[in-house]
Amino acid sequence: MNITLRQGRTEDLDAIVHLEQIAFADDRFSRRQLWHLLNRGHALTLVAEDEQGALLGYGMLLFRRGSVRVRLYSFCVHPDARGAGIGRRLLEALEREALERGAEYLSLEVRADNRVALRLYRRMGYRLSRWLDDYYADGCDGWQMEKALRQPCEAPMV
Repeated sequence: MNITLRQGRTEDLDAIVHLEQIAFADDRFSRRQLWHLLNRGHALTLVAEDEQGALLGYGMLLFRRGSVRVRLYSFCVHPDARGAGIGRRLLEALEREALERGAEYLSLEVRADNRVALRLYRRMGYRLSRWLDDYYADGCDGWQMEKALRQPCEAPMV
């Protein structure tokens, strides 16, 4: 499958809203929230699309001025496109974007029952950092996970 990754635009709003509706039962962003995230200066959205321009996934990063920590605020791959490596490619691209903007750490929250996402994040080097009781609207618990984007420098040889 040939996938293109690019920065999200306001014109992607309908497709992102649709993806949220089919991928998440609860805890979806509203159309207004998604519009705001696509158009605000301290957020970055990347989308994955196929050869026909169909949106197969997206990820949103939130940046805080003066902070070296970035938050993966929303991340979704179309249910029919899962298992094709789109999530990994999208997450790698988001990490590169965060690094280019000076980030040193990337954090995220994930449902405790989302084994597929937990497996992806752990394979990508994220570690469990905090348990989140009753975090989601349906009462499901969650995990906060974090990854250091910059590897510590090795001591110079003398």
